[in-house]
Amino acid sequence: MKALRYTRRLITFPSPSQESNRLISKYLERKLTKYGFVVERLEYRDAAGTRKVSLVARRGPGNGGLAYFAHSDTVPAEQWHSRRYGPFRPGTYRERLYGRGACDMKGSIACMLSALQLFQGDKQRAPLYFVVTADEEVGYHGAKQVVAESRFYREMVETGTVGIIGEPTMLEVVHGHKGSCGFRAQTTGRAAHSSTREGINANLAMIPFLAEMKAIHDELESDRKWQDDRFDPPTMSWNIGINDHTAAVNVTAAKSLCTVYFRPLPGIDIEPLIRRVVAAGERMDVHVEVIRSAKPMWTDPESPFVRKALELAHRPASRTVSYGTDGGVFTELEHKIVFGPGSIAQAHTIDEWIAIEQLSLGTELYAKFIRQYCGG
Repeated sequence: MKALRYTRRLITFPSPSQESNRLISKYLERKLTKYGFVVERLEYRDAAGTRKVSLVARRGPGNGGLAYFAHSDTVPAEQWHSRRYGPFRPGTYRERLYGRGACDMKGSIACMLSALQLFQGDKQRAPLYFVVTADEEVGYHGAKQVVAESRFYREMVETGTVGIIGEPTMLEVVHGHKGSCGFRAQTTGRAAHSSTREGINANLAMIPFLAEMKAIHDELESDRKWQDDRFDPPTMSWNIGINDHTAAVNVTAAKSLCTVYFRPLPGIDIEPLIRRVVAAGERMDVHVEVIRSAKPMWTDPESPFVRKALELAHRPASRTVSYGTDGGVFTELEHKIVFGPGSIAQAHTIDEWIAIEQLSLGTELYAKFIRQYCGG
């Protein structure tokens, strides 16, 4: 099976987000060019100076068509379940393929690579776009560059291209997901031995701010105006983290850091929450940095595209998920779904795997979408 072979090959390219994805991008660019795509290559260096690459490719004439979106980065694999097979040395066992990225989302890329080979580009009546971004796992930076710089992406928006975000959904049609937003709040003190009067404990200044973050957390969990029962859980998951990086219990903290990460819901205005946090920081002399990563994704579940997707996938209804995707950045594309092989439950685990059957089904269903929206 081609999709299985492709997945195994893609896994062998180590592409955790803290490393460069240049080699896997070079491999994919070569494959796409071989099968008749014109490829845009977008590059940048991340905050650590590491080179990152995103690809936006097009094949076929005309307007509209179908766009497939994926990312080539993975989460790290510092621990792994097997001594026989490493995270970048894929292994199969009981109809499962194991390896970092097998599920999220190199298996999906392999399915689309296999499906597109079933069609001849010069026989298509509408274009097929193939987008592979960098840094989806750490802030959607590649997707943001695609939106800002890609000529082919601008074509998609202007001509009404429909899109598939190929993240793992067990090939169920997903019409909506939550977004991502957060804060970094910091106070500064002075380190010293705690038995003296020389230190200033930064945590003392942070405690009132933490109390306000806890109050917001409790409000979001209890007040229905901040919730949406179309999602599970229906809340925005206001997650509070704290760290003072002190080396010993008898040292006053020179710095105290609070992080908040939450998942905005479609149709709910989060600006009052952001203003409340920023105002709390100003009132309590806490430096607050707002980090906006991606918006929620929502496509009308009764729209013609979602209904057609359900027909092609032989599914009775579409659903929502609580994780995020590049779809929260590609907001200008009106018609898009999340739809891919594998289960999100296997993503980011120490024994990440994808069922081989999912690779076969994913190839078959992606081919149906290509036939429907591109012809050939």
